[in-house]
Amino acid sequence: MHRSMIFGFAFLWAAAWSTVSRADARVESIDFPTAGGFEARADLYEPEAPSPTLIILFHQAGWSRGEYREIAPKLTALGYRVMAVDQRSGKGVGGVANETAKRAQSKGSPQDYLDAYPDLEAALGHARQELNAKQIIVWGSSYSASLVLRLAAEHPEQIAAVVAFSPGEYFKKSKGPAYVEGFAKRVKQPLFITSSKNERAQVKPIFDASPSEKKILFTPASGGQHGSRALWEKQPDHDVYWTAIKGFLKEYAPARPGT
Repeated sequence: MHRSMIFGFAFLWAAAWSTVSRADARVESIDFPTAGGFEARADLYEPEAPSPTLIILFHQAGWSRGEYREIAPKLTALGYRVMAVDQRSGKGVGGVANETAKRAQSKGSPQDYLDAYPDLEAALGHARQELNAKQIIVWGSSYSASLVLRLAAEHPEQIAAVVAFSPGEYFKKSKGPAYVEGFAKRVKQPLFITSSKNERAQVKPIFDASPSEKKILFTPASGGQHGSRALWEKQPDHDVYWTAIKGFLKEYAPARPGT
């Protein structure tokens, strides 16, 4: 069953939780090899109790893993391991520089949006082989929200669920007007897509293309935000976004399946 929702309120079952700071989560920076002969940088956040489920977070254009400094600890509080990745396309945000981008530049590697796709594949491989993740959720923001749909389409056996904040056809000039929609047609995993209210027309064809029987399209009744920053506490409607994503994760991709 799939659902399309426009909400301005919280799910009644959802429990509020106190603000979790970065210091409250166990976090370390790690490096892993990626295409081009250099290493990508990521922050690995660990929950208090071991978890078989890892969420890989990818940032939006021009930014870094710093997009998730506030978000990741809240996901660990829900029981997930979290890996926030620097892709080679970006600079920084929140005082966190994009180390992968620096290394790519030093190697003379191209740094457009699509050039970052090997970093997503490398992160997935590292999560499976080195971090021993048993269940992996991929999560993208803006251009990387589109790329996680490709990742899920091309690696269906390795990815348990997909979260996409503001995906779109960002590669029209080089790949045509329905490049992302083409990958969405192959995404059968549980799928959560959200955006700002004025981006709904942009994301709905992508959502509709997916044959997943467990998918949710969430649009806030308020104006909303572009990308994963919708979850930052300074955003006036962050709570409704949190309620929606928590509901999806609890129902379709729990941190500890079967518990």
